[in-house]
Amino acid sequence: MRDQLALLPGYLTAHLQLTLFALLAGAALSIPAGIAITRSRRLERPVLGIASVIQTVPSLALLAVMVPALSSLGLRSIGFLPAFIGLTLYSVLPVLRNTVTGLAGLDPALKEAARGVGMTSRQQLWRVELPLALPVILAGLRTSTVWTVGMATLSTPVGAPSLGNYIFAGLQTRNLTAVLVGCVAAAALALTLDGLVRALGAAVLARKRSSIIAVLAVFALLYAHASIAFVTSATRTGPARIVVGAKTFTEQYILAGVLSRTIANATGNQVDVASSLGSTVAFDALRAGDIDAYIDYTGTIWATIMRRDASSVDRDTVLREVGAYLKSEHGIEVVGALGFENAYAMAMRRAHAADLKVRSLSDLVPYASRLSVGGDYEFFDRPEWRAIRERYGLRFREQRSMDPSLMYQAVANSQVDLIGAFSTDGRIAALDLVLLEDERHAIPPYDAVILAGARLVREHPDAVAALRALSGTIDADRMRRMNLAVDQDGKSPETVAADFVAGQK
Repeated sequence: MRDQLALLPGYLTAHLQLTLFALLAGAALSIPAGIAITRSRRLERPVLGIASVIQTVPSLALLAVMVPALSSLGLRSIGFLPAFIGLTLYSVLPVLRNTVTGLAGLDPALKEAARGVGMTSRQQLWRVELPLALPVILAGLRTSTVWTVGMATLSTPVGAPSLGNYIFAGLQTRNLTAVLVGCVAAAALALTLDGLVRALGAAVLARKRSSIIAVLAVFALLYAHASIAFVTSATRTGPARIVVGAKTFTEQYILAGVLSRTIANATGNQVDVASSLGSTVAFDALRAGDIDAYIDYTGTIWATIMRRDASSVDRDTVLREVGAYLKSEHGIEVVGALGFENAYAMAMRRAHAADLKVRSLSDLVPYASRLSVGGDYEFFDRPEWRAIRERYGLRFREQRSMDPSLMYQAVANSQVDLIGAFSTDGRIAALDLVLLEDERHAIPPYDAVILAGARLVREHPDAVAALRALSGTIDADRMRRMNLAVDQDGKSPETVAADFVAGQK
């Protein structure tokens, strides 16, 4: 608990920045748009329609789309900017709709009276309409505030630190303390901000000037704290920091720690870790220069980036062609292979596999129609899954997408019959699962490789040399033991990484 609480000030401040800045930008967009709609009703359908469509887009999808979009514009593609834009768009609808409702619902007699005493349209808006509609507008702002605080936890996969770091990492590493701290802190922040907006509305209705000033002063202090922290971070001087990326599972957290410590020891530079990045987000960020290095897998690049078919290609060929492709097409260097594969593999409970006499994917054919299969969020959309179904003719009764941290327990507890597991996951042995042989090679080789961006290669050759020395130092058994130390023994990924690096000296 002490370790988790030590991270709280940084994560909470980052979460507060995203929330407050997005709410401010969202209100600045939605209130004028709401006023414009009430002045020209032709705008109502298209403007509210666009805002409603944005709201229906899954938040993670919207945030992920920001990464390549910003990269194509030459802007920073991970971190604060994509999260800020996504959250701003999500915050618009409640305030926009309530602004329209509040202004449109005013008694026409009040507007007529304002015109009768000689008020201009501007005076009528500021002195009559907005003050009377303010309680309804603030109700929309309260809804938007709670939504934005919650949505901000999903900014982690695009590299923006937030309280979501607790939740994503905690779920993947089975650290329920981290999940609890993240959830409680996010709930407390949502309740606090909602309470402040509610208090402002009550003070306005009661026309208590002192209460209004007090609430606005609290908001001013929060915005000042968020702004100072943001400016301090943005204008920080000194050597440019090296950034190591990590995807959203235990192995990646450990290996990111290994890379960051190795680079820091070799160069003396400050190394940051951008953790819990989405798979394609990490690659796009490396290509754009927003991160400098991370671990990827040749099969992922082969199937997803290069869009090649596995078709019995051997490991050496895949490794060689992946390296040549990344260098020529994206300026990314494959520094070296760590020495193990972490491939997708279909896993079953050992007892269940023995009952069915199933040892390979071919053996599943007579039973597939009555079996359920689970996979992580992207598994069923990946080329490997399509290749498995086509080459073996498998049609399962049910497919369930779930969080990777939950699918192992799901198969162990017979909630699904088999899962698309990761071959180096320590939970395979811990839960007595068996991997089914892929004799038709539907799944390509998945060597873990160190990828370095052009900036790291150009400006830090000593870091690249240190990373190259890691080649061949981790076999599959050692990686499983390190994963199991986190997933079962409760060690932190940072501790496991530190132990490995210390052992390399």
